[in-house]
Formats: sequence, C-alpha cells, structure tokens
Amino acid sequence: MTKLIYKKIFFLLLFFFSYFLIFSQEKQTEIDSSATPIIPVNKPDFAKNINVVLDMRFDFLNHFENKTDPEDFTEFRNSIVALGISGKVHERVSFTFRNRYNRETAVQSLDMLGGSIEMAYVDVSLSPKFNLQLGKMFAYFGGYEYEFNPLYVLEYNDIQDNLLNYVTGLGVKYQLSDKHSFGFQALNSRTMTFEDLFEGNVSEKVKEPKWPLALVANWEGSFFDGLFETKYSFSRFRIAKGHATTTAFTLGNKFEYKNFKLMYDFNYDYEELDTKGIITNISEEENIANDVIYIEHWIRSEYDFSEHFTGLLTLMTSNAYTKNIPQENSGTNRIRTSYGVVPTIYYKPFKNLNLQFYAAYIGRFYKYSNFAHQQLDVSDYTTGEFRLGLIAPLLIL
Repeated sequence: MTKLIYKKIFFLLLFFFSYFLIFSQEKQTEIDSSATPIIPVNKPDFAKNINVVLDMRFDFLNHFENKTDPEDFTEFRNSIVALGISGKVHERVSFTFRNRYNRETAVQSLDMLGGSIEMAYVDVSLSPKFNLQLGKMFAYFGGYEYEFNPLYVLEYNDIQDNLLNYVTGLGVKYQLSDKHSFGFQALNSRTMTFEDLFEGNVSEKVKEPKWPLALVANWEGSFFDGLFETKYSFSRFRIAKGHATTTAFTLGNKFEYKNFKLMYDFNYDYEELDTKGIITNISEEENIANDVIYIEHWIRSEYDFSEHFTGLLTLMTSNAYTKNIPQENSGTNRIRTSYGVVPTIYYKPFKNLNLQFYAAYIGRFYKYSNFAHQQLDVSDYTTGEFRLGLIAPLLIL
C-alpha cells in the first residue's frame, strides 16, 4: 500500500513537471541537492537515484538611475524560477536537466532546444577517473563568479552578464587526483544559426562556417589542504568564417579559512566579432563591432557571522576596448570602464532547510574615456538598486 502511494506521488510530480515544461515552451551550475527533500529521504527503490529541485528567487527592488532619461522603478519580481531533475539510470550513467521558466522559450535554430532549457545532458563514467558528458551543458569556463548557480548571483560583471554559457556538445573530465582535475570540451559556439544571428549585421567577409566550433580547456586545483583553490580555463570560439573568432581565458582563485572565503577572478576576452554586444551598443553602428577586448576583475568575500547570518561583499570592474572606431586606422582605444559594488546580508532562519532572506544594495558606475566622450557622444552615468528578497533552492524529491 505504501509503495503504491509513493508511486502515485512520483507520477503526479512527473505529470506536473511535463505540464509546465510543455506550456513553458512559448543563464555554475550544478543542481543543488544539499537540502533536506520535501518528500522523505527514505525514497522507494525506483526513486532513490532521482533528485527534483525547484530553484526560486523572489525580489522586491527599487531601481534608480542618473541618466538623462532615467529608468526608475519599484516592483516585485520573480527573478529566477527553474526546475531541475538529475539522477542515475545506471551505476555509470546519470543525467541532468534544468528548465528556467523566465527565459526566452523559442526553439534555438542550431541546438534545436527551447532557450529556457539550460541543461539537458547525459554523463557517462568511462572509468573511475574519466567522465564523458554529451548534450546541452554549461561550458567549463573557469572562475568562481561563473561557478555559482545563477540563483546566488544578484549582479554579474559585464562578460558574465552577456556570456553564452549553456551550449551543446561533448565534454571529457579527468580526475588526476583528489586535488587536481582537467576538463576539455568541443561545443557549438552558439545556439542559433549564422543567418538568425548575424545576417545583415556583419561585413561581407564574415560567412557561415562549416562548423561553428568552440574548444574549452579547464584545470581545477586544490592546495594546502583546501586552503587555496583554482579554477582556470582557456577557450577559443569560432563564431563564423572570416574575421570572427573569440579567444578568452579566466583565472579563478579562492582562499578559504574557517568562516571566511575570498574569491578573485581575472577575465580576458578578445573578440574579432563582438559577441558580448557592449561595444556594439555604445558605437550605435549598424554592423556588429570588430576587434573588441574586455578585461575584468571580480572579487567576492563572504563571512559567516553565525549559523543564521552571512555577510557578503562583491566588487567588480570591467574595461572595454576596441579598434578603428569611429573610422579606419584610428587605433585601439579604451571606450568604457564599469565598476560595481554589491554588499549583501543573508539570513537563514531554518537549520534543515536551505532557504535564505537577503537585503542588498547594487551600485553600478559607468565611466567613458575622453575618446568616447568626444567621438561617440556618450556620458557617464550610475545606477543603484535596493533589494529585499528570498532565495529558495527547494529539494522536492
């Protein structure tokens, strides 16, 4: 009788999941399964290897700007609502699926999945040290800003905010030891076809390649008994044939001691075709900008004051450079520097449930170079935002 009830509950969950998935089809990243599930831990045999997680972030925010035409507003917002399922179907085969309901749902013309589907991949254990992943997954980019589930990041630095991080392909992970691992991926460099993304917005030299390929290499290291850790990566994306590749590397570093964590990321991104779009939007040219460089620094510190309260401070800066704007042979110029500061307090009221209330201020400052002021007619500006919210990764099953 008990097993029958469990089966009914399980199939009801699958029904509702399928219902939401179908009718929703109109952004590190693994599914969080650390909390106590709503359905008892002692699952029946058929469900022991399945986890269902509902990620939710609800915000009340007051946003203000000092632009000429400011966009000031106050509102409630469902910033993140995502449902993830992960599990083992064999002792050496597992899967991960996550659908984010407040993302664009149109089917992407290259990977043939709805834009709201962030992950849909199978993980095969080839040996105790080798794992193979196939499907739509998160790229093995380095850095700690990228590692966080988007649920826990209130404001991204410029590269991460415009990064295409969920793409289709295959990846291999090798666990050299308990302190060092390496990863390599061959991926599509985009989710949409060349025609849908770039047709009419690039020079005649830029064409559709036979294979829009991205290669990503990753190293994760741990030193001094976990006191210091690294997440480094190098990637090269072939966006199109011709003047259209992206080369990037990230150096992520973390120091952790007792109740204190300090993370620092350095990002360098050279783009022959501006896939991030920041310089393109500033220049207001019809075509996508060429020869763009983004250089970023990101720092995040965390301190646990008690089992209920955590303080966090994020600092970030991003520099954007480009070549030959507004005319040929004008050289490489710094266009914009952005700064960000995000102090946050988290309150976790329950011991056995990973649910947190938070209060935060998000300050952003955008400073343009003299060249940009004179040649592109842009002005400095700042934005600010006060937020109160709830973060709830709810492990259902």
